[in-house]
Amino acid sequence: MPRNSVARRAFPMYLVLLFLAPAFPLAAHDIPSDATVQMFVKPAGNRLNILVRVPLKTMRDVDFPERGQGYLDFDLVDPALREAATLWISDFMEVYEGGAQLPKPRVVETRLSVESDPSFASYDQALAHVSGPKLTNKTPIFWDQLMLDVLFEYPIQSSESRFSIHPALDRLAARVAIALRFLPPGGAIRAFEFLGDPGLVHLDPRWFQAAGQFVKLGFLHILDGTDHLLFLFCLVIPLRQIRGLIPVVTAFTVAHSITLIASAYNLAPDALWFPPLIETGIAMSIVYMALENIVGGATVQRRWMITFGFGLVHGFGFSFALRQTMQFAGSHLLASLLSFNIGVELGQLFVLALMIPALELLFRYVVAERMGTIILSAIVAHTAWHWMIERYHVLSQYQIRWPVLEAAPLAKALRLVMLIVIAAGLVWLVFGFLWPRIGKTEQDRALRTR
Repeated sequence: MPRNSVARRAFPMYLVLLFLAPAFPLAAHDIPSDATVQMFVKPAGNRLNILVRVPLKTMRDVDFPERGQGYLDFDLVDPALREAATLWISDFMEVYEGGAQLPKPRVVETRLSVESDPSFASYDQALAHVSGPKLTNKTPIFWDQLMLDVLFEYPIQSSESRFSIHPALDRLAARVAIALRFLPPGGAIRAFEFLGDPGLVHLDPRWFQAAGQFVKLGFLHILDGTDHLLFLFCLVIPLRQIRGLIPVVTAFTVAHSITLIASAYNLAPDALWFPPLIETGIAMSIVYMALENIVGGATVQRRWMITFGFGLVHGFGFSFALRQTMQFAGSHLLASLLSFNIGVELGQLFVLALMIPALELLFRYVVAERMGTIILSAIVAHTAWHWMIERYHVLSQYQIRWPVLEAAPLAKALRLVMLIVIAAGLVWLVFGFLWPRIGKTEQDRALRTR
């Protein structure tokens, strides 16, 4: 092909690239894959100090002065550090005093540190470091091997106010881990750890703020938990009447509430093999319920008792999901746990409101009830069986060592057993003794009125 023809065909492509080039500028630095951010938040008088340490390599679109063989020029770097602190940190942080958003902070100090610097082990050390001497050009080091430490200062009304923060720093890297420590006046240090953007974090939440957040967490956990949904589905298939579901769902609720609260108060085993054991047990509970549906031995009296036992296992599973979120409870641990349970129950009611009509329509217009129960339960059993095998394989990697019977662990175990026995007795009293008699009385009244 003649060169002129090739050039004529390529010329429009050159024009397109030339036109699009300004729209896609090259970033000054590549996006890091991982970054860890350390933060201290401390109110003092009429100001709120926030100390932040981030890897300098996360500061993109900022030109840091270099010297010699590409080493950072510490004599000329201060303006670039302040620009980076504003552009990549404070511009993405929202801080609130009460319900009012605070104005943008003042950058008090910036410092560079080597990655091994231990200054952020405590607030006092970090503050002394940021206010202390700077690195000099006697330290030959490349810019992307340093950490940026910044002291921000926000004006506030009172150090006794309640503060919240939205640290939207997930833009710094593909995966950002944030370790935040809040130092209230005269109180214990409160530590937070989260990945990515956690949303608005109440550093010292009121009880209703913590409760609202945990109700939402409980509701979403049920909707996201496939294994819990399948267990609930197995409960509903043979028992679709409200009177039959009340004792079963209540037994499940009481049981998982016991083990959830017990775990939060450190009454559960803390061995590494315990979570895989519970996850395997949850899969086994689904398999059992599905097989019981197939065999046809599901009665209200039998099912609420079995559900109570499996509910204890599922409660430990809920506790694992809460481990990373209990940090947002503040000093309202019990209120948060109860609120999480409320959210779980609301989620269960929402799911039941969808499941029961769907099953009624299926068994009325599509397939006979007995055949449909067998088919649906077989599908669930097949799925849960594979989960059980996979989770047991994980469990088998651990060497289970039962704890030595010392006074403290034995006391914890006895308290947990006592809670379970008391709760089981109360549930039996209501649904094993009173509930059948109430039903019999209602039937007798109905017969007398005919």
